[in-house]
Amino acid sequence: MKKIIASVAIAVLASACAEPQVADKAVATGAEQPDQYLPQLAGKRLGLVVNQTSVVKDRHLVDFLVAQGQDVRIVFAPEHGYHGNHDAGARVDDEKIRDIEIASLYGKRKKPSPEQMARIDQLVFDMQDVGVRFYTYISTLHYVMEACAETDTPLMVLDRPNPNGDYFDGPILDPEFRSFVGMHKIPLVHGLTVAELARMINGEGWLGEGKTCELSVVKVANYRAGDRYELPVLPSPNLPNYQSVRLYPSLALFEATPISIGRGTDFPFQVIGYPGEANGAFSFTPEPKPGAAMNPKLNGEQSFGVDLRGIPAPKFSLSYILDWRDKMAVHQVELFERPGFFDKLAGTDQLREQILAGKSEAEIRESWREGLENYAKMRDKYRLYQQ
Repeated sequence: MKKIIASVAIAVLASACAEPQVADKAVATGAEQPDQYLPQLAGKRLGLVVNQTSVVKDRHLVDFLVAQGQDVRIVFAPEHGYHGNHDAGARVDDEKIRDIEIASLYGKRKKPSPEQMARIDQLVFDMQDVGVRFYTYISTLHYVMEACAETDTPLMVLDRPNPNGDYFDGPILDPEFRSFVGMHKIPLVHGLTVAELARMINGEGWLGEGKTCELSVVKVANYRAGDRYELPVLPSPNLPNYQSVRLYPSLALFEATPISIGRGTDFPFQVIGYPGEANGAFSFTPEPKPGAAMNPKLNGEQSFGVDLRGIPAPKFSLSYILDWRDKMAVHQVELFERPGFFDKLAGTDQLREQILAGKSEAEIRESWREGLENYAKMRDKYRLYQQ
């Protein structure tokens, strides 16, 4: 068993050292292959789970389907809203576009109601994920699958590449810490596309009570797991580029600390800082950014630290938070000002306890090894794309 676990650790380490490669041929998302889904949707009353990333080349999927004569009855919008311009955690209200109701799944409800589901024959899910367990679009996927299973409504996933799909890493979720920022027993970086995760949710019985959802998938064409994928549309207001998406798994852990990761600047999730010149030569000052950070952490306070915009495409690392554990000890400031939220992001309280106990990254990673080895076997059953 130790040899098997060691080999997995070596494979993960090798993956962490490898740069994502550009695809040999032009990638076509599921939405960009209408011949694969329009015949299946014809004549059906449609519900769509979409946001600003749901594009067919330069047209929104809603506009494209309506132009094709498809009967779109209702649109469901996730965190950040249909237009992707709401702050993280901000309530999203219902609205209308093209006289089509846009029902929020990040307001009064997180799951389509039976009355809403009764208005449609088919639900279509098309949103760009970033491959991290606490990015809430996959939690919305789970609740949508539940609604489909409970009403016998088929779900079609128009798949998109995972910009963090070249590896998986981090602690496996402990069910005790299940929340909307972590619903599944997967690592913090899960290495799956949305469609692959939907297959896993079904296959592992995670909808509960023996429920499964009738699922169909339009795969991404010319895509290998781990191909470098530059997102054509911002997935959310504070992930403006590829570098921020790659740093997101590591830096989002700082959301439960008093330390800024650049919300309220033009480079969120690409810097780390806190007041005090001893923290680093680089400095920035967070300020309100409508639609992205109306009241950012350390608002108006010059913060000193590090600029990560120029480093090679990074992967999940604990080095950042361990470094700032030591810095905050010098400041005599509590690192985990929101310990319960940190535990939800990490999916366990063990990581916080290990950090506070002074453990090294190598020691902490050792505790993940068996969980990642078991996950690797489970993941293989649901993969649609080879590395």
